Amino acid sequence: MDKTEITRPSPLSMQHLIRAIHQAMSPILGYWKIRCLGQPIRLLLAYKRVEYEDKRYEVGDPPEYDKTCWFSVKFKMGFDFPNLPYYIDGNVKITQTLAILRYLGRKYGLEGKTEEEKIRVDVLANQAMDLADQLFTVCYYQYDRKPQFLKELPAKMKQLSDFLGDRTWFAGETLTFVDFLIYEFLDEHRIVAPTCLDGVVNLQRFLARLEALPPVKEYMASPSFLPAPLFNKYSLYEIEQRALKGKK
Repeated sequence: MDKTEITRPSPLSMQHLIRAIHQAMSPILGYWKIRCLGQPIRLLLAYKRVEYEDKRYEVGDPPEYDKTCWFSVKFKMGFDFPNLPYYIDGNVKITQTLAILRYLGRKYGLEGKTEEEKIRVDVLANQAMDLADQLFTVCYYQYDRKPQFLKELPAKMKQLSDFLGDRTWFAGETLTFVDFLIYEFLDEHRIVAPTCLDGVVNLQRFLARLEALPPVKEYMASPSFLPAPLFNKYSLYEIEQRALKGKK
């Protein structure tokens, strides 16, 4: 009886196979190649050291601002409500920033421990989205309203400062998903309006505290971190930023 020689894969081939299998099983976060609503999710995933595919869709250059990269697949991915951002984790397919963050909060123990913490998380999550919506509206479509927007910012920042108080994190002493959400929106505000956090020292310390978390600090220093742009190319804010760079 002939003995068939069995060819064993080399260690290098096995490593490639294992890596391919791992990548196929990794979660996928899909969003535009901007910060905006996707960055809070990226920060949370970085904090938990989750290995995932950061799928970034890039809008075309002006004047067309082509979005075919996303629209060509938008309704072919099996989402109930196709939109960006989306998150695919095995059989789980979710769209919408808050839905994704709440899912990750439950999965990784970042939803708050006590009922009081969970209530604070719920309140701030919605307040943060309202705050972001006002910023996005001005920066995308109503840039002529920026002076009035800036005038109203100190009162809004004071509300957040009062809500945080002397707590370490917004829910209390427990870090939750909402800290990544409000961190990102506060950071976007201080880029658009550099003096908006003047006088609210606890908010400044909160931002520094989150940035100092070792996994977040490592992520922000890595090539994977996206410092800019804040918004898509067709937003009035980004159009202005390109014009200012062109004058330098």
